[in-house]
Amino acid sequence: MDGLLIGRFQPFHKGHLAAVDFALSKIENLWIGIGSSNKSNEKRNPFTADERKEMVLSSLGPERLKRVQIFYVPDTGDHDKWTLHVDSIVPKYDVVFSNDDFTITLYKKREKTVIEVPLLERDMISGTNIREMISSGKDWSDLVPEGTKNVLLKIDAKTRLSKIL
Repeated sequence: MDGLLIGRFQPFHKGHLAAVDFALSKIENLWIGIGSSNKSNEKRNPFTADERKEMVLSSLGPERLKRVQIFYVPDTGDHDKWTLHVDSIVPKYDVVFSNDDFTITLYKKREKTVIEVPLLERDMISGTNIREMISSGKDWSDLVPEGTKNVLLKIDAKTRLSKIL
C-alpha cells in the first residue's frame, strides 16, 4: 500500500519527520509532495523547492529513503482541481496523510482515504515559529533534524529570513 504526504516544509522540522515515520508505520511506500513548490523568497515560503527537497532527503536517512519518493507540487490557484493536479504528478496512492483541515476536506470530498497525522509539540514545532526564531537569532536547532539544520546553515537562512519577515 502506498501513501501521500504533502507539506510546504518551510522548513522540514521534527514534526514533519514524525509525520513521515507515522505514515511509514502504516504503508509500504510514501510519496512526499513538496507543496507550493513554485513559490520561494516570500514570507510564508522563504525556501526554494530544491532547498526543501534537500532538507527532507538529508533528514530521512538511508532506511526511510528506500521507501520514499519526493515530488514537486506547485500551487494551481484552483482549489477544486488541486487534488486532481496532484494526482497528475505523483504515482497512484491508497491513502493521504495530513493534519491540514483544508487538505483533508479536499481529499474527503473526492472520497479518498485520509488518515490524520498526530501533531508533535505544535506550539513550538511549526514552520512559522521556527522561521521567526531563526530570523530573531533564537536557538531553533533542536526543533529540526540535523539534515535540515545543515541546509539552513549552508544557505544562511537567518540573513534571508531577516530580509523577508
